[in-house]
Amino acid sequence: MTQPVGAFTFVLHSHLPYARQAGMWPHGEEWVHEAIAETYVPLLNSLYDLRDESVNFRLTVSVTPILAEQLADPLIIQHFLTYAEERSAWAAADITRFDEAREPEMKALAIHFHHWYSRVLTTFRDRFNGDILGALRILQDEGLIEVSTSAATHGYLPLLARDSSVFGQIQTGVASYERHFGRRPKAIWLPECAYRPAYFDRVNGVDVRRPGIESFLEAENLSVFFTETHTVEGGQPVGKAAGEAMGMYGVVARRYAIQPLPASAEQMEPGSTYETYWVGDAPGTVAVLGRNNRTGQQVWSGSFGYPGDPCYREFHRKDGVSGMQYWSVGGAGVDLGSKPPYDPARAQQRIKDHARHFAGLVEELLVAHHAATGNFGIIASNYDTELFGHWWFEGVDWLREVLRLLAGSELVSLNTASGFIEEHPPETVIALPESSWGSGGNHFTWLNVDTEWMWPSIHAAEYRMEQLVERFPDAMGQTRALLDQAARELLLLQSSDWPFLVTTGQAKEYASQRFSDHVDRFNALAAIAERGDGLTTQEAGMLDALRERDNPFPDIDYRVFAARQGSAALAG
Repeated sequence: MTQPVGAFTFVLHSHLPYARQAGMWPHGEEWVHEAIAETYVPLLNSLYDLRDESVNFRLTVSVTPILAEQLADPLIIQHFLTYAEERSAWAAADITRFDEAREPEMKALAIHFHHWYSRVLTTFRDRFNGDILGALRILQDEGLIEVSTSAATHGYLPLLARDSSVFGQIQTGVASYERHFGRRPKAIWLPECAYRPAYFDRVNGVDVRRPGIESFLEAENLSVFFTETHTVEGGQPVGKAAGEAMGMYGVVARRYAIQPLPASAEQMEPGSTYETYWVGDAPGTVAVLGRNNRTGQQVWSGSFGYPGDPCYREFHRKDGVSGMQYWSVGGAGVDLGSKPPYDPARAQQRIKDHARHFAGLVEELLVAHHAATGNFGIIASNYDTELFGHWWFEGVDWLREVLRLLAGSELVSLNTASGFIEEHPPETVIALPESSWGSGGNHFTWLNVDTEWMWPSIHAAEYRMEQLVERFPDAMGQTRALLDQAARELLLLQSSDWPFLVTTGQAKEYASQRFSDHVDRFNALAAIAERGDGLTTQEAGMLDALRERDNPFPDIDYRVFAARQGSAALAG
């Protein structure tokens, strides 16, 4: 029998901003409802179908803590049931409308999508008991998937001014993961794949060596994180000067002379995404796994990516009455008004064609890597989970078929991210540059002329939270509740989603308002605490309302934000 020459894992990054009770359409909680209906439930159905067929698949699924908190929230679950029932009813009404209009092709499509939404609703209720996280937990406990974590609210870690905030984001995220999945995570998706190494920070004439992001991961016993392709392939070789990373627009404190790693560390050329590497001052602790660009572009590319196939469902054209999507892509350059009706059977055949092509590509790339290096490599194909099902309607079915094919491959071993690290530990160390998977590979998407107004407020809140912890090291009663809520608001205002949505223009006004709301709430809570004379009746009512409205991380401890500048683990 042929022996595998390498490993493969899908890395699906599941994340949505905190939208509970924060608007519906076009921006707000409906984002979560859409993702549950179109991505998360179909993905679970596909994975459980493979499991029931005894297909020995493996993949890595990242669930951000703030998304997990929302998926477990009874109010969001209740609202989702209403959402799914409405969509099923809208499709049912379309059946009658198209029948009366004597449009049999459109009527058949309405029947198809009525059944589709009905199955989503039925399986959510009956197959998964309304518990998406519980369904994922079962698959993880059975060894079929790895659920990785992230920072609590997807905060953009390299641009946070205080190590207390980096620590608080990661520690709160890990605690949330433990509560939902009953174990500690091993892998983490850094928000926006944003990484920064250790550097010296000069503030008021004093030099402080801020730890690299990997040091915070080590403190939480996290063994592997993911980066964008260029971060690994263009990584600064160990032992060479790492250069100078200057703050943009004067918002980020000046950085200089990143401390060299140990001279004994093995020097190497820029890395390969087919290999894993140790990162940081303590080789053997935290590994990095880079996104494979070739397989990634097979899906992401606007020119040759699978989702643009003429047979697949068109995302942007919606029925003027029901909002249902009954048309196909049709081909390059076909305007929305000329899109042909969707053909589900034809789309299913293309799914199989594209799955065979992708599985063959994975085999070809791993065979070539093994022939060139002799190494048992790995391909990590990283995507936003919501791409599948929501944006690319057939994408979940494609994932299922790829997993089925690769599970039967003699050349490829399916694995999870931390599973591969445990079985094939890295042999070399790499020094990674400051980077992200945003435009230009740097921080621009989150720090630019449109978003620079946000960062002084974020940094001021970071400092203010540290001062509150110092003043109230062991708060109890109402003061403890006040400070815990201030910590929640701090995490929520740090979300990378707000500057991202401002920069991309997708929801600029909404994101700006959401950010400002959380800043205002934090500052109001902080001011009450700083006054030090307890809460008035009106303030107690405000606190109760905020605790109900912004309610993630019920076990949060405000003291995780104790000052620790220069330390990744210990306060003081």
